[in-house]
Amino acid sequence: MKNLLLLQLAIATLTAPVFAQSTPAAYEPGVLLEASTLLPPEQMRGPSHRVRNQVATDGYMAHFEIDSDFGTFEAVGVPQALQRVREIDAIRTLVETSKGDLFAEGLKRSIEQPIDAVRNIVRNPVESVKQAPKTVGHFFGNIGSAIGRGVEQVKERNSGDSPQPTAGEVGRNIGNTAKNVAGFGKAKLETAKQLGVDPYSDNPRLQEEMDKVTWAFFAGGLPLRVGAAAASAGVAVAATNMVGIPEDAYGLTEPEISRRDANSLVEMGLRDGDVTAFMVHRNLSVTQRHRLVTSLEALPKTAGRGNIILLANACESSEQADFLANALAILVHRQRTGAADYTVIRAGGRLPAATTAAGTLEVPAPVDYVTWTEDVSHFAARADLATGQKVLVHTGKLSAVTTSGLEAAGWKTAAVGYPGVNGTVR
Repeated sequence: MKNLLLLQLAIATLTAPVFAQSTPAAYEPGVLLEASTLLPPEQMRGPSHRVRNQVATDGYMAHFEIDSDFGTFEAVGVPQALQRVREIDAIRTLVETSKGDLFAEGLKRSIEQPIDAVRNIVRNPVESVKQAPKTVGHFFGNIGSAIGRGVEQVKERNSGDSPQPTAGEVGRNIGNTAKNVAGFGKAKLETAKQLGVDPYSDNPRLQEEMDKVTWAFFAGGLPLRVGAAAASAGVAVAATNMVGIPEDAYGLTEPEISRRDANSLVEMGLRDGDVTAFMVHRNLSVTQRHRLVTSLEALPKTAGRGNIILLANACESSEQADFLANALAILVHRQRTGAADYTVIRAGGRLPAATTAAGTLEVPAPVDYVTWTEDVSHFAARADLATGQKVLVHTGKLSAVTTSGLEAAGWKTAAVGYPGVNGTVR
């Protein structure tokens, strides 16, 4: 609940009132929901995880807690919750793989390689990781500072004056050293593909396990086989649909993706300085950048695409970047399915706002459950979004009071699926 209080304080600073409102309707606090009403049943519990059913909301997003054999993970929003569940399954597969004979053989062969960290893999216990969310009020705001994401690592150390490195330290050492070894990057992409996870995920435990297992097979000169996942040709496709990973992300290394995306933005007519800022932004992962660029490529006839890159450059956290990428994905899906025909896209606060050929303004909101807060009421009456017809295209649900308040301010609402979750929102 402490995180929720911090989030509510952050939301208050993130949104600047743009009009003087008379006595408002009764504002609503965030509500408690059941995770089982937001996630598919098969995602609630698995061999190595259980999603806690009581889910707090902050007025916009649901905050999930996922207990696992590898620690407790927290996720903000349905798409990230689904991503974490898939990553927990991947960690379990990697841990099981590291106990197998093939891994042991690869490790034995790789022991002659010039990476000392590999020598410590077998005799060190795994870490448990509790990942705390960076809670942000990014729905309507464009002002204020972000609350940082912290990763608490509980390390099991051997007794003695010179403690052995933990598995996490081993993984990081391997990753930092092996990333410069020719071919390792491609091998790790194949590991991520077989597991169906984001190769550039911000999940440190996942990255450590991928580095460790990939190195043993790669340096040992053995064909990469990561558990049973390798037998399923549809794993990568499922991951693309589930968590929005672009289809080509498994075939391009980080430098290759970066070159491709930078060149694409230059071809769109963006200024060099904006492109450079985007490519080096520390709050944007490789996958987030690539998602944004590929989405913009899917809107070739829409003017103002550079405004989205400016919004991305203003993101203060990974969660804000995810939110922006998901919002843009909603617009792309509507364009592809013929639900809309956008001619112009611009910044509406921190949200993309697109105008259709018929003159309708559509603002996408990838949210879980929206309650009528002071920020939402200000958003509803914002002068910069005044138009003949305007539609809030949202995932999840709106409270009855929120729906009434938006309608009173001249908004229509359209419920759609969560972007990247099997192509649409449930």
